[in-house]
Amino acid sequence: MFICFKHIEYFNIPTFKLFLKQMSIKIINLSKHYGTQKAVDNISFEAKTGKILGFLGPNGAGKTTTMRMLTGYLMPTTGEIEINGKNIKQNSIAVKKSIGYLPENTPLYTDMYVREFLTFVAETYQLKNIAQRVDDVIKQVGLTPEQHKKIGMLSKGYKQRVGLAQAIIHEPEVLILDEPTSGLDPNQLSDIRTLIKTLGATKTLIISTHIMQEVEALCDEIIIINKGKIVANTTLNELKNQYQSASLEDIFRKLTL
Repeated sequence: MFICFKHIEYFNIPTFKLFLKQMSIKIINLSKHYGTQKAVDNISFEAKTGKILGFLGPNGAGKTTTMRMLTGYLMPTTGEIEINGKNIKQNSIAVKKSIGYLPENTPLYTDMYVREFLTFVAETYQLKNIAQRVDDVIKQVGLTPEQHKKIGMLSKGYKQRVGLAQAIIHEPEVLILDEPTSGLDPNQLSDIRTLIKTLGATKTLIISTHIMQEVEALCDEIIIINKGKIVANTTLNELKNQYQSASLEDIFRKLTL
């Protein structure tokens, strides 16, 4: 989505502010139960455009279940999800089109070539100028040297870049990234961090990771979930101030042990 701010004077300011506010994720009393197990237990939060939200928690805390509900892959037991002002239950197809998702274990067709796979993904979104868009996203994620290889021949780091490329190829307004820097070497890590921060400036972006250095390098706001419940929901700076500048790793341990 593109807005020409040169013509901002033509916007009604309250209407424009409302437009920006709707570019968000809003979770209201969300729960997911499997029998008597409460994988996610009545959580509420909001992710805003221009602020990268770090979604943290130990294994089994409910992070992946929450992300799958946000993408429409799982339906909640109770609660509501609004993406860009639209309820995901009532506007499932429209909402899914506005989301880019990188799961933790990226599902890739390893027998396809990089360019072939990204062209296939672009076709599923019925994009225009597909060849140009594939060129652009290959450059954007740093896949140019590997673009003519089969995905199965790539290193883990480059496979991760293909996963990120498929998540952003349709230029979604919302990005949900689960362990996006997994398997990257230090040089790749720097490039992808820069890309994520650039994307986060104009999109609603949630990132889940176990690497606290990534959270500190990328995130503006933090949510920590433990045993299906939110135990922290604040900015990174406020969280550190609350715990007298303890390391994020120590804070995480205090809140989740």
